[in-house]
Parts: sequence; structure tokens; C-alpha cells
Amino acid sequence: MDLYEYQARELLQEAGIPTPDAIYAADKQQAMQALEHIGLPAVIKGQAKIGHRGQAGAVKVVKTREEASAAIDHILPMSIDGHAVNGVLVAEAMNIRDEYYVSISVDRTNRSFCVLATSAGGTEVETLAHDHPEAVKRMQITMLENFDHAAAVRMAEAIAFEGADIEQAATILEQMWQCFVTNDATLVEINPLANVELPDGSTQLYALDAKISLGGNAAFRHDGWKRFEDPVVSDTLEARAQAAGMHYVQLDGQVGVIGNGAGLVMSSLDAVAFAGDAIGQPITAANFLDIGGGASAEAMSRSLKAVTANPSVKSIFINVYGGITSCEIVAEGILQAVDELGITVPMVVRFDGNAAAEGLATLEAAHKTNVHVAATMDEAARQAVAFAAQAATPASAPAPTQA
Repeated sequence: MDLYEYQARELLQEAGIPTPDAIYAADKQQAMQALEHIGLPAVIKGQAKIGHRGQAGAVKVVKTREEASAAIDHILPMSIDGHAVNGVLVAEAMNIRDEYYVSISVDRTNRSFCVLATSAGGTEVETLAHDHPEAVKRMQITMLENFDHAAAVRMAEAIAFEGADIEQAATILEQMWQCFVTNDATLVEINPLANVELPDGSTQLYALDAKISLGGNAAFRHDGWKRFEDPVVSDTLEARAQAAGMHYVQLDGQVGVIGNGAGLVMSSLDAVAFAGDAIGQPITAANFLDIGGGASAEAMSRSLKAVTANPSVKSIFINVYGGITSCEIVAEGILQAVDELGITVPMVVRFDGNAAAEGLATLEAAHKTNVHVAATMDEAARQAVAFAAQAATPASAPAPTQA
């Protein structure tokens, strides 16, 4: 679960990390009222679950009410790479001397946690990490270790945090770790962590922007994170699928993918991508959908309803390993969904395991013109990709052979 900046600020504040005075506003009226409290100059920041909002023009420093009004009118209707702006954060403008980048994330490759930081924060951190990797400091923490104050001090000293107090930096790193662990986060990122000059001439570190992602599997320990429910996406395909007990993630491709088991679905996504590359077509998966171990007829019907609700889907690849439920039962669910939902999109089915042969025979015996079967995962992926390519360029794409 990705949080908006204003929501991430709540968790940073709960961990004791200093943040500028700021108020979230859902509309222009609320934003102008917030401006009265925050004062001028101020920063108007569009709230969207995506980075690089500044480059997109969704972050504006304003010095007058007229500038603020114009900035709000510009930002509220925006969509950034498909992510709609959900209100604005009206924040106190601060006198920044230096900017840094710090993050803590799950490192799945090394099965550990990674504390990453650099003394050059801001909008070009990715470029810096690529061009000057020596400027980015990393510290790995194993699952059995703790990031204590001594480790935080070592990290702060390694980064140098030029111009800032090392003890302040270490304290914030330690507080970030507590925020990360307490909230079952997969990412806690502050960019920039700014060294701000105060009116009395002293300096203080402030988290000016933050990105936090929470581990969805831990939601039951946090009351489902109801306080972070997003009204903008409450009726998306992902939300509806989740409510129906399915694990669904929408992607950018054209082939709907359904499987039982996360590993099998991930392999199916790769198979689709490889098949697209093989024919020189930009055909990829339109979704990740794991219906779980009990791939019942009802679950299959629900999953097909979710996948076909996406207008980008041009074909469907169903990859099921029969275990708890037989593939014959799954086949009946597919045919039931085709009839009840009126599905006309081509679909390719690959079964393995419990009653796989019987399931494929059931599908073939139904003589549905848009239901095809394949013996292997790679073959099924190739057929599904070919169907999607045919839908995109009907005059040139080869038509797969119906099973």
C-alpha cells in the first residue's frame, strides 16, 4: 500500500521526525483556508502516489494569494503518468541550506533491509546513483539485526551530511528505522531531508517530502490501515478484486493473466513477456491475478469477471496447477463464466496436476470458439500473445491454431 505524502508525514511525525507545518486540502476552498493558517510564502504540493511531482509541475512555491490561487487551479485537475492528483498539501516554505536523501527498504535480493543515503538529495538521485555510485552509502541489516543508535551514527558519519549536525542526522535515521519496523513498511524514504536555517541562525533537519509503502500482508495488524483508505481508488479493479478475496494488480499490457499461486503467476508474466519479445511486439501482461490454492469454479468465474473489466485486455492466459481443486472443476468455471459474462476475448488455457487431462477435454468438448487449450506454459503464452497482437494489427498478426 503506497501512501500519499500527507499520510506519510503522519507516520514520520509519530516517530518524532521534524516536518514543516502543513495542511492537506481536498479542494480549492480548503486550500485557501489552509493558506491563511500556514502563511506566505508557502509550497503548494499536488498529492499523487508517484514521484517526480516537481518536474511534472505539481509543486509550486507561492509568495502571494494570487500565485497560490493560480497554482491550486493548475495542480488540482492534474494527472501525473496516470495518477490523478488527490488534493494538495499547503506547506510552510523553509530556508533550505542543504538537501540529502535517506531511505530504508526491504532488499529482497539479499533477504535483508537496506539503509541508503547520500548527501546530494533532491530530484536527480537516480541519476546520481547511476553516474556516481560512490556517493551513495548503503548499510545492510539482516532480519535478526537491529539498526540501533550506534549504527545510525556510523551511517551518518559515512554520509558526512555536510553542514548538518551528525547527531541530529543519526537520530532521524534511527527514528526512520522505528517508523519502518513499527508500521511493517517496505519503504520509508525522505527526499529531501533538508538542513534548514531557522530565524535565529541555527539549523535543524526537516523531512520536506516523504514516501512510505506499507506491506499489505501486515494490514491485519493495523486495523486494515483504515485511516489510509484512498477514496480516489476505492472503486478500482484492484479494490474490487481484493474485496472478492483475489490478489490482483493491474499492469500496462494486453494479456490478462490468471493463475493459482504467486510463483506460477509470476512465471506466466515472464512467459508472456518473452513471447512478445520473440515476435518483436510490445505485448505484455495486463495484470497479475492469483486466485489462490483453491481454484474453484466460482473463483475462476470471479477472476474472469475482474480481468475482462479491463478494456486493455485483448486475450487471456489461464495457467492453473490442479491441487486442492481438480482442473475439471476449474474448466467448468471457465465455461460458466464465458456463458454468464458473454466473454468473447480469446483465452488460452493450460492445466497441469489434478485432473488436467479431464479439464482440457471438458474445454475442447464445449466447442467454444474463443476458448483454446495448450499443453505447456510457453505454448499457451505464445498463443495468448499472438491473439493480442492480432487484435492490435489484424491485417498482419498470425492467428493461433484453435485447439
